[in-house]
Amino acid sequence: MKIKLTWKIWLLIIILVLSLLAIVPLNPFQKGVLVTSVEPNSTAFEQGFRKDQIITAIDGVKVETLEDFSELFRKKFISNQSTKMIFSTRDSEIIYFSDKHPEITVSKIPKTKIKLGLDLVGGARALIQAEDKKLSSTEMRDLVSITENRLNEFGLTDLKVRPVSDLAGNNFMLIEIAGATPKDLRDIISQQGKFEAKIGNETVFVGGKDRDIASVCRGDPTCARVDNPQNSNGGYVARFSFGITLSGDAARRHAEITEKLQVNSTPDGNYLEKPLDLYLDDNLVDSLRISEGLKGRVTTQIQISGSGSGETEDLAYQDAEASMHKLQTILITGSLPYKLEIVKLDTISPTLGSEFLKSIWMAGAVALLAVALIIFIRYRKFKSSIALLITSISEIIIILGIASLIEWNIDLPGIAGILATIGTGIDQQIIILDEARRSTFLSIKQRMKRAFSIILGAYFTAVVAMLPLLWAGAGLLKGFAFTTIIGITVGVLITRPAFTDMVKKIEE
Repeated sequence: MKIKLTWKIWLLIIILVLSLLAIVPLNPFQKGVLVTSVEPNSTAFEQGFRKDQIITAIDGVKVETLEDFSELFRKKFISNQSTKMIFSTRDSEIIYFSDKHPEITVSKIPKTKIKLGLDLVGGARALIQAEDKKLSSTEMRDLVSITENRLNEFGLTDLKVRPVSDLAGNNFMLIEIAGATPKDLRDIISQQGKFEAKIGNETVFVGGKDRDIASVCRGDPTCARVDNPQNSNGGYVARFSFGITLSGDAARRHAEITEKLQVNSTPDGNYLEKPLDLYLDDNLVDSLRISEGLKGRVTTQIQISGSGSGETEDLAYQDAEASMHKLQTILITGSLPYKLEIVKLDTISPTLGSEFLKSIWMAGAVALLAVALIIFIRYRKFKSSIALLITSISEIIIILGIASLIEWNIDLPGIAGILATIGTGIDQQIIILDEARRSTFLSIKQRMKRAFSIILGAYFTAVVAMLPLLWAGAGLLKGFAFTTIIGITVGVLITRPAFTDMVKKIEE
């Protein structure tokens, strides 16, 4: 006997198809690598690289995997000479000419549109509050905005910064960075980033575009460079320098302070008696000699320099480049408004997350099959078991479809929420099956209504129970609560009514 499709079952089918379209990319078999980030103001950015491009070939050679991409790069950049490369993307071609690797990061092309949380892809998570100050919701939102801008300037990918609070009313900032280590996150956050340039005890200018810095040279080799490393005490030291443009007020302040200074003669030339000292978070990072020609002169162009060190030339160069990038970022964004304290710092291994995900899906599939078998043994109806399996799997697909549509990250608490939804759904489907088979004077339609009233009562109870978890633990349980609410709502509005109609048709 065939089950006649009612409008409720048709609704389930339509929502299911839309969910699959939200989950699966337009071309799930696309070959190549995905550009996940491009360094702002870099040569790669200027020559056409953008986030979310798919690189399919380099110089006519197909790129299908990350290994192909790395191998082609290794063969191209074997010296310090400029290299020309033609990158073919899905929509265009990019001609890249430089002596350095393009400042881009790439990854495998995802097979689905589902965004996985930090727990599953690996990285670092920090729960942060202001030191010695309880911030209001408005102050915390401002801090989140400033921090996000700074981290974006660092070129970090898969970044999430959001305000959270606990049930006691304390406000925190939650930062999650995929692929980062706790040390990376601690180094970025632990410093307030207060930059000051002083001559003696007088401040000439401070970091931040809205204050004394009009612009910072970045990504332009004509005004920002790292010199070749030099031998130093058994290691290597590389100097970096970049130009900045001061505001008019800062330039006049520089002229007023230098006007009072005496000129000293040295073998290298004539310089003012006091240097320009650069401080980061009250620590001296460099001292720059001021030439005689700048005495009392209103100039907006200043050269900032520093150094990096390492055991090898490459390490020294990389350290200098990273230090320059950090200093440029702080000069662009300015200091954070508060000193920050890390309340909780976690690291997640991507390997553990991947293995856990496989285990969860395997355990879930086995559990669903076991439940279907038990239903068949109890009710002696194969169609009832199949209907239960279809409904439960549909709920999972719809939840994942909604998560893909709203770009909600599925993390470990979210997976726990999906499992809780499946468990609740199976309980409610058993209630429907029991009511359908109960021998009473009521009709099948009336028995289904009674079963649904029990389900509605359980739904509202569960929603009320989940609401506090949206804020409990400073928002770390939000994934569980939000996913559970989505799941049980989908069940009550879509899958449970469809299952009820299936059971009615089977019993009739």
